[in-house]
Amino acid sequence: MISVQNLTLSLEGQRVLKDVSTTLPDHGITAIIGPNGAGKSTLLHSVAALRAPDSGSVTLNGADIHATPAAERAKLLAILTQSQPQIPRLTVRDLVAFGRWPHHRGRPGPEDHALVHAAISQFELHRIESAQLDTLSGGQRQRAYVAMAWAQGTPYMLLDEPLSALDPRVSRSIMSRLHQISRPGRDTRAVVIVLHDLQIAAQWADYVVALKDGELFAEGIAGSVLADAPLSALYDSEISVRPLDDGRIAVLT
Repeated sequence: MISVQNLTLSLEGQRVLKDVSTTLPDHGITAIIGPNGAGKSTLLHSVAALRAPDSGSVTLNGADIHATPAAERAKLLAILTQSQPQIPRLTVRDLVAFGRWPHHRGRPGPEDHALVHAAISQFELHRIESAQLDTLSGGQRQRAYVAMAWAQGTPYMLLDEPLSALDPRVSRSIMSRLHQISRPGRDTRAVVIVLHDLQIAAQWADYVVALKDGELFAEGIAGSVLADAPLSALYDSEISVRPLDDGRIAVLT
């Protein structure tokens, strides 16, 4: 599992994370939620060693992730940030194949080709695998990038607001696949995802980490954090949570 201990981090002289300690499970979907400016993306980037902390540590199975060589880290963590490069004439298959680079370093073998094929199948990209990225819709592109992260074959997938600006149908499609690959099994992945949509968190998350003003506000199984009192205090706004007939919950803001 990923352990964050007393993490403090500043950006451009401003304290963004303040003594944050949390544990990210090695299974299921963990949603990182909180108001704008809470430090959600910064926490995810620090876990991926994209941002060095002022103090504190991030360890994966006891090893300091910031001290782990990048080549080894890329076999442990796949990170998908909010901003993705738009490379002309790059096809969906080419993009997904980039996920295998940490393993083959330019010499792909049968296993790499098989995992690229599996990623295209997993995220239903068959019909567009030869299409160039700049010809696709935003939802299709995002699905391709998530497939690339899956193809990387890491125990953890770290996704920074991958549903931003996507319509409900596309968001549901992506989350359904993330839920499927995060269930127990031989190829299970732990998914850590920054979310703004509380209803999506309520529907799909197993565990929730809530940040406010750069500090850990609450964490625990989804039902313990996604409740009236914690959410209302987290967002300084009246929020109600109601059970649905199918066992899920509805978040009313």
